[in-house]
Amino acid sequence: MRQISLKVVHDLRHGAASLMAALGVSARVAMEVLGHSQISTTMNHYTHVAPEWQREAADMVAKGLWA
Repeated sequence: MRQISLKVVHDLRHGAASLMAALGVSARVAMEVLGHSQISTTMNHYTHVAPEWQREAADMVAKGLWA
């Protein structure tokens, strides 16, 4: 049986965290799923902000300011 490298497993964890964030899973739940003891680990090291999320956030702020 072929072994999976630790780097691949680590990358999968990052991907899972980012996918959970994109799907609206709460940070607390993602923290528990990933087995982290602190939510800051999940949010600061495992989730990644996609460019479209940044644009969406900017659009929401603009809409709030000019509504």
